[in-house]
Amino acid sequence: MHIVNNQLLTKAVSMNKDLISIPDYIRQHCVDSMNNALGAVRYTTWERNCPELSDTDFTYLGLLRCVTPVDSGRHFIQNTQQLHDFPCPHSTYFGALHSIRRKNMLNAVSTESYKLLCAEASKYEIDYLDHFPELDGYDVEAADGHFITHACHTPQNAKGKVFAAGFIYAMNLRNGFLNPICKVTNGTKKSHEIPCFRKWIEKECNNKNTNKKLYIYDRAAIDYKWWDKQKKNDIYMISVLKENAVTTFVRALNFNPNDKDNIGIISYELHRKGKAQFTVTTYKDPETGTVLKFISTLPSSFRPGIIAILYYKRWTIEKAFNNSKSDLKERKAWSSENSALNTQMRLTAMTYNIIRLFEEISKKHKCDLIHPAVKKYNKTLDWRQRRAEVKSKFVNPIHFLKRVARISSFTIRTVQSAIFNKYSLEWLMDELIRRLIPRQAWN
Repeated sequence: MHIVNNQLLTKAVSMNKDLISIPDYIRQHCVDSMNNALGAVRYTTWERNCPELSDTDFTYLGLLRCVTPVDSGRHFIQNTQQLHDFPCPHSTYFGALHSIRRKNMLNAVSTESYKLLCAEASKYEIDYLDHFPELDGYDVEAADGHFITHACHTPQNAKGKVFAAGFIYAMNLRNGFLNPICKVTNGTKKSHEIPCFRKWIEKECNNKNTNKKLYIYDRAAIDYKWWDKQKKNDIYMISVLKENAVTTFVRALNFNPNDKDNIGIISYELHRKGKAQFTVTTYKDPETGTVLKFISTLPSSFRPGIIAILYYKRWTIEKAFNNSKSDLKERKAWSSENSALNTQMRLTAMTYNIIRLFEEISKKHKCDLIHPAVKKYNKTLDWRQRRAEVKSKFVNPIHFLKRVARISSFTIRTVQSAIFNKYSLEWLMDELIRRLIPRQAWN
């Protein structure tokens, strides 16, 4: 089997990072994530020497499968042998895919991968929320369920039915990276995502977090008593108040209506449900006139306009799901077995994050250049502004601030070409930077 020596690869990367091929760059990321995972704890239950398919090679193969448009596992294995010069027996690969030990290993490795990529993004000062000082010290994530077609061998239920396989992901609204949360269902039954999400949070509470956590979820996630309890663990939420919700008004909260970030805020109030207390922000969109009420367990010192705009930013995660299905072709579960599904979830997030890092770094290369997506978005905002002015309305200025955008299909195709042809990191960055346009060009 074609296996790259970890020490030689690390040395090559440190000597000339730009000239390393993209496949070697990705594999080096697997090596670094593995080393960090082994160093994060004194003892592991998943560390094992597997000469036929090491854990690093298994992770690397998984990333290749996620970035390669293939129809099945067998199709992928044929590709790895013919295109990537990486032969792997079917039984070895599929056995590893269903291994509980490998699942636990990848859980630790993907966590370290996420940390490494976030640290790399911080070096380039990638932070789409740095204009909101209230959020300093908070990990802000938009969470949602993501469902795909069940695996072909998924067992039918008693009525002969199968359902979609589902996961929950959270998007870091500072840098756009995906954080895999948990599996919801393998397709053998319908399962609601919210109980799975709460169970995951309760498990995570046992871990010591350096930052406070803020989750933005849809209205189905509201459980007043449960969320009020999470405030003790520095875990907070923002959601939409249900139209039929019955809460008790406590008192009005002060806010500055002249603050540009509070445009559209009608009222800011403290409510309760039983013993649980929370804030309710009433927001009227100055562009459409739509009135929404947002509920939050954040301290009342937060400006209500920040709560409103963060909920609007929640929809960015849908763009990531679109990237996954449309560009990476991750539309079907790899298996109905729980270990394989958890592995697929984490590898999908790792792949997405690596590609996003490439695009984010390319956009930071020259301050006088912008991505074509920025031009398109600003043209859309200008059109919306003109249309609103006809009706004596306007677009909330906060929408003109920088935002996490969908990964360009061009970027994903370029990464795929770099992997297939073993092009260098320097080539990849040159291709992505070449696509940028002068800032004044969109005026």
